[in-house]
Amino acid sequence: MIREVTKSDFEEFWPCFERIIKAEETYAFEPDMNFQEAYQLWCKTPLKSFAFVEGKQVLGLYYIKANAQGPSNHICNCGYMVNEQTRGKGIAKKLCQHSQQMAVTLGFKAMQFNSVVSSNKVAVSLWQQLGFNIIGTIPLAYRHRRLGYIDSYVMHKQLRK
Repeated sequence: MIREVTKSDFEEFWPCFERIIKAEETYAFEPDMNFQEAYQLWCKTPLKSFAFVEGKQVLGLYYIKANAQGPSNHICNCGYMVNEQTRGKGIAKKLCQHSQQMAVTLGFKAMQFNSVVSSNKVAVSLWQQLGFNIIGTIPLAYRHRRLGYIDSYVMHKQLRK
């Protein structure tokens, strides 16, 4: 089930969130971000945030927000995180599909991911399967903990005209 996230959902997911940002492999977030900063960033600042819940366990999260302001506020941006132990079970796909439906409901015409780390081949492949195109490469945009400086992609999908 995908539902709007609650603070208790985020609290449950926090250990996973913290591991992901500390790994410095996929997100350009401060690795020493605390719970309150992360909650504000993921759940309060965006337009909406959602949790993928199975039973009583939060297995993934996403947020949706305008990618820019004013004349460019018709394009949205989303971020997704999935619990490491449940990866490969289609949760990110379901979250992305839900986010695209939500984007249309909220009046967005397109979705753009501003910085998909090029080494995150699983995510790049999934986004492409779901209709996103790489529209740009930002050279050496991400300082990967293990790989050093690597490229990031800008990915885009038109949702409606």
